Amino acid sequence: MTTDFTHRAVWRIALPLVLSNITVPLLGLVDTFVVGHLPSPDYLGAVAVGATIFSVLFLGMNFLRMGTTGLAAQALGAQDEAELRRVLLRGLTLALVIAAGLLILQAPIRWFSLALINPELGIALIASDYYAVRIWAAPASLMNIVLIGWFIGRQDGRTPFILMFTINLINIALDLLFVLHYDLRANGVALASVIAEYSGCGLGLWLAWRTLPISQRGELAEGVLILSRFTSLMRVNADLLIRTLALQAVFVLITAMGARQGAVILAANAVLLNFQILASYALDGFANAAEALVGKAFGAGQRAALFKAVNLSRQWSVLVAIGITAVFALTGKPLVQIMTDIDAVRSMAYTFLPYLVVLPLVSVWSYLYDGVFVGVLRSKDMRNVMLASLLLVFIPTAWWLRGLGNHGLWIAFTLFMAARGALMHWHWRQQPPLK
Repeated sequence: MTTDFTHRAVWRIALPLVLSNITVPLLGLVDTFVVGHLPSPDYLGAVAVGATIFSVLFLGMNFLRMGTTGLAAQALGAQDEAELRRVLLRGLTLALVIAAGLLILQAPIRWFSLALINPELGIALIASDYYAVRIWAAPASLMNIVLIGWFIGRQDGRTPFILMFTINLINIALDLLFVLHYDLRANGVALASVIAEYSGCGLGLWLAWRTLPISQRGELAEGVLILSRFTSLMRVNADLLIRTLALQAVFVLITAMGARQGAVILAANAVLLNFQILASYALDGFANAAEALVGKAFGAGQRAALFKAVNLSRQWSVLVAIGITAVFALTGKPLVQIMTDIDAVRSMAYTFLPYLVVLPLVSVWSYLYDGVFVGVLRSKDMRNVMLASLLLVFIPTAWWLRGLGNHGLWIAFTLFMAARGALMHWHWRQQPPLK
């Protein structure tokens, strides 16, 4: 099988994924909008704390998506339809096991998370109630992560778009209904997420079932529980889990350090981080395209096609990053004004807006290489780079610059993103695949 990638091939996967990815932080923006107009900034801070906890618990499980995408893309490249099916079922099985663990341990996880972030008492009480509702989305949320990864690995960007658009449209509609109409406040935001995740999961399972030829549906579970394949899956996912938890640790520390500087800084950082996450999800669309295309070429053993996929993804990633920087530079203040009408929070957010403007150009390289490394399943390198960036760059810089207050925190985050991209580029140059 000859694999010839073009700009159109990149956009065929990336465009629907960019659109679907953007709906995730847009949901965060809607969450911020509905609670940002409640009478107290405590609600905004509490949802920021709760969202951070679930970024670790749910988005922190993004290793399930990356591992599934890499394995599925390689199975597709090798033209192994049976293994492609098994990759999905193994991923879903693992997702349910992890979700069961999260539900069993929900009380100690809540206690530890709030103790680590240590928000003010009023914020902590609201965040605790939010957590108690949203934790029940765990099974659906983790299965959705696997389903999306599998569809991306199959070179299908359209279905993840349908899934994410459906989940987030339901979530946004219920946000507005529960918070603005029924006045459920932070609990309404959490309940909307739970209902939306289960709705999306049902849709995703049905769409995956439809991809199977009728003749194969009776053999769905055949070969799924082969121990050696599960061992390989667990090894890849263990590296990606450590990598993802290290990344989430950065956002937890930003939230915790911001909380210690007061409710206004915590709320301002929450507003700005929503825009940073928006940028990251847009750029991730091209990283996802790299995952699918690079993985397919690697599975087929085609070195020239692999490097062509990397180069095409790099070109478009950089161009999109430049565009995002321009948008933030021109519209940053109006965007902040839309998100909150609390003057103190607006003023604080304006102070740190310049960091947000430069971050897309700094962080684009880490997103791109994440996609490339997932495609070739170099999970150990991804783990090591993330740990080095956290332990040798972010934490020391945040400590040394603590006298600068929130400026020190944003400088540390910017250097952390730069270190990730530089170290991954170095690894790629030192050990190119398919020599």
